[in-house]
Amino acid sequence: MAPAIQGQVSFNPHTGIQPLGGKVIFITGGTAGIGAETMRYLAAHRPAHIYFSGRNKESGNALVAEISKQFVGVGLTFIAMDLSSFASIASAVKAEFKHDRLDRLINNAGIMAQPFTLSKDGYEIQFATNHLGHAMLLKHLLPTLLKTAKLPNGDVRVVSLTSLGFRYHPSAGIDFERLESGSSLSYMGTGGWLRYGQSKLANILYASELARRYPQITSVSVHPGVVKTPLVNTQTWYNRMLIHASQFINGGLMKPSQGAWNTVWAVAAAEKEDLRNGTFYLPVGFDGWDNTLDKAAKDEKLASQLWEWTEEVLARY
Repeated sequence: MAPAIQGQVSFNPHTGIQPLGGKVIFITGGTAGIGAETMRYLAAHRPAHIYFSGRNKESGNALVAEISKQFVGVGLTFIAMDLSSFASIASAVKAEFKHDRLDRLINNAGIMAQPFTLSKDGYEIQFATNHLGHAMLLKHLLPTLLKTAKLPNGDVRVVSLTSLGFRYHPSAGIDFERLESGSSLSYMGTGGWLRYGQSKLANILYASELARRYPQITSVSVHPGVVKTPLVNTQTWYNRMLIHASQFINGGLMKPSQGAWNTVWAVAAAEKEDLRNGTFYLPVGFDGWDNTLDKAAKDEKLASQLWEWTEEVLARY
């Protein structure tokens, strides 16, 4: 089954990837689902090294063993990291990231429609994991990304996974005050989805703002499609019913191997010149900025406000 969104470019993840020799890649949430499938696709094209993070050390080590056996010579490092904890991110990167170049950063990890709780640092857990954790990781890796962009034929990309679920965001876009206070953002019993939408909106806004502030880095956000991963499988019965019902007309949920296509396309298939910096892509390779995003997702003022707010938060740690 092909990704169930029209307008996709012709793409084969096995044959349509440009050479990755010498490149260093970092992917969050690489131990399962879309992240693990992305790793498998990319490893087949022999990058110099792939770093991948996750919380399950056993799963991480098993994936290293699997890929190392199949693709001899590809460097692999699993980094145990909790994206909801600033301290975990800082210590993990300092201890484990050893390269002086980084060509691709894939912000893949995420959580969805979770009950209200706060992260270790005191922020709503979905926003902390899906946005703030990736922002902290970017802050630590940005000097290396910028250094790599200056190399001859430098082609540095940051690909951030978002979701059409961004549409569930609050009417104001992002409710900064309630994030600070730890409010549950409850609204007619849909607080979990509201908070999820807010975090996914942040992924789109932050990617576009990164492109404006650092145009030497190609930064895009991608929607993978609605994919049958642990993110879906661990939902409540009611949420699973909603998700499956929403995809009935499209033939059902995609497999993780299909859900990785849009990420892989943005990371390694498209030429740098073919990617519109700061934009948003539907699967596979379809620019959905004009026809899919709402006013809040394209709001440059809100994107700048999110960047500055995030910088203030990160500066405390």
